[in-house]
Amino acid sequence: MILIDTGPLVALFDKEDDDHAGCHAILKTITSPLITTLPVLTEAFYLLNFSWHIQDDLWGFVTQGNLHIYNFDRMSLKTCRELMKQYHDLPMDFADASLVAVADAENINAIFTLDKDFKVYRTKKNRHFKLLPA
Repeated sequence: MILIDTGPLVALFDKEDDDHAGCHAILKTITSPLITTLPVLTEAFYLLNFSWHIQDDLWGFVTQGNLHIYNFDRMSLKTCRELMKQYHDLPMDFADASLVAVADAENINAIFTLDKDFKVYRTKKNRHFKLLPA
């Protein structure tokens, strides 16, 4: 599985986004299932709130099964809190913390992101993330 962050989700659906074409090109090369979290989706819907039609396109992408959504439990939320405390100097937001928590829980190290902070973040096993695009 490959994690997907807010930036690519927004870029994929907002044709005016500078990263739109590049994110589409990367998406075409991804053969593994994509997974994200509700905090990431919340950010994406918020950033796309200028157009109900674009938000609806994202809804279609999600409801057609193109995107797995990780189901958080109390322990996952505790992990997010710990991560946000650990990376408070960046600072790490809840969406990023949720993706790192999923990476730990599911042993995932590849992430489709435009966020350079993922060059700094590490999993509990001190593994670097493989960033898409590289």
